[in-house]
Amino acid sequence: MTRFTIASFNVKNLIGPEREYYRFQSYTPEEYAWKADWMADQLLTLNADIVGFQEIFEEAPLRQVIAEADRRGAEANAASIPDPSKRYHRKAIFQKLAYGSYDEAALAFAANVNDTGEPGQRRPGLAVLSRFGFEGEAEVIQDLAQPLDIPMACLGEEEEAGFYTLRRLSRPILKVRVPVGGQVITVFNCHLKSKLGEYVTPQGADYAPETVLTAYDAAGRALGSLRAALRRMGEAWVLRRAILDELEQGRPVMVLGDFNDGEHAVSSEIISGEAPFKNYAWMLRHDARHGGDRYSEKEDTQIREAIDRVRLRSAEKMFLKKSLRDVVYTTAFNGVHESIDQIYMSRHFDPAWSGALGGMQYYSVFNDHLTDGSHPEAPYNKLASDHGQIMAHIELHG
Repeated sequence: MTRFTIASFNVKNLIGPEREYYRFQSYTPEEYAWKADWMADQLLTLNADIVGFQEIFEEAPLRQVIAEADRRGAEANAASIPDPSKRYHRKAIFQKLAYGSYDEAALAFAANVNDTGEPGQRRPGLAVLSRFGFEGEAEVIQDLAQPLDIPMACLGEEEEAGFYTLRRLSRPILKVRVPVGGQVITVFNCHLKSKLGEYVTPQGADYAPETVLTAYDAAGRALGSLRAALRRMGEAWVLRRAILDELEQGRPVMVLGDFNDGEHAVSSEIISGEAPFKNYAWMLRHDARHGGDRYSEKEDTQIREAIDRVRLRSAEKMFLKKSLRDVVYTTAFNGVHESIDQIYMSRHFDPAWSGALGGMQYYSVFNDHLTDGSHPEAPYNKLASDHGQIMAHIELHG
């Protein structure tokens, strides 16, 4: 039996001091020290075996944070973990209290290809930290070798309804394969396009007209939100296609990160796949010849298995069903508390499936630092992350 934990951590703009990442935004040395200190404490508290990080501009500050977490972890172990000479050193509580060092862990960093390094115009990447190391090389998905053309279905007598093309993702998707307890798990870390509007700057102009709030353009800003949603859903499909490539080979899969949408949003459902109906025998066949031409019981079983085989489970939802809790959120902004950071997993980790390799024992949410963005005087509002951290506790059989 092997137990491990996997976490998602949107750190909110990790970059070194006095380095302008967005326009007029940078950390003083003191601010950076505070942020690095907070992150090290949070990583120490998580103590996760696998961590997916989002909003990492540069690898070096992340390595420094990890090293500091290890230093503090060693101090904590020395103070709270009894040595073998103590007759009570085998008590289970000390296994829970012990911090596991990342000294031998592997770190994969995916820089954002949209990041030119120009001050004020930086773009964040991703990273995955694993105490188990990696099998093979990490894979970064961002520039699409084959552009994604999404044709629109014709309506009425239209001859051509147009299409949407996606050639590059706003941020990379990082894919790693992690060996755990005799299994190799494919882990995807993602940070999909945010809900912030995407506006087009006319040629020769300094900025997009929709950004001029003193000449508020409601329709233009709505179109910006439409562009952002199209991009986010396109990125979700690119991720889904990569997930299916793994599932078709029978590989267990975990997907984590900042989806920038809730569990029931279309983009999230694209990633997870459809949930099968209880019964397809009531449904008209695709090639029905008459009103009673429906799928057979045998076809019903076939359809439900085909859907379930490639459907991902939400760790949060599995936990809520198990614990009867009803309050889980990873962001708080303008009075709205919601979960946009997720951990999804294939049915290999669903005990309800007869072929499961294991299951989730617990789900942790670290959101005490979150404050509503409508209250700028709230503590941590600038330097701590604006996301809660989430962690799934997994137990593998055998």
